[in-house]
Amino acid sequence: MSKNQGLALKAAAILWVIWGLVHMLAGVIIIPADASGGFAAVADAVDPALLVHDYHPAVNGILDQHGWNLLWIGLTTVISAFFIWRANFTAVWVAALVGGLADVGYFIFVDLPGFVHFVPGTLMTLVSSSAIILSFAVWLPTEMAKRRAAQ
Repeated sequence: MSKNQGLALKAAAILWVIWGLVHMLAGVIIIPADASGGFAAVADAVDPALLVHDYHPAVNGILDQHGWNLLWIGLTTVISAFFIWRANFTAVWVAALVGGLADVGYFIFVDLPGFVHFVPGTLMTLVSSSAIILSFAVWLPTEMAKRRAAQ
């Protein structure tokens, strides 16, 4: 692996740590909040007064599940980042699948409709996308070189 490839993986690892910590924080904020507060924490571009309602307890349970998912998804990417730093390509795939797919849903259902501000929401999508691009820019040529050597 070249020095530039190693630096790209280290940069990707740093991006995943940032992304993961932000998502862990979001989970920690959402879980103890009531439904109105949880929705306001996520949909920060929406006037919080519009989200105040006497929600059924099931809504709070579903929102708590979302917070839990943010917490474990963030933790998974932080742990993966440690291994990406050490050039583990399995960790590249784990972070890309867990963090990347979580962000696809976020982008489609929350970001595109305009329910969030650029920071931190859209910015975190750009962070995860950059980490995936950097990682796969190293993985692909490495994988191709392995296949050529095996022939």
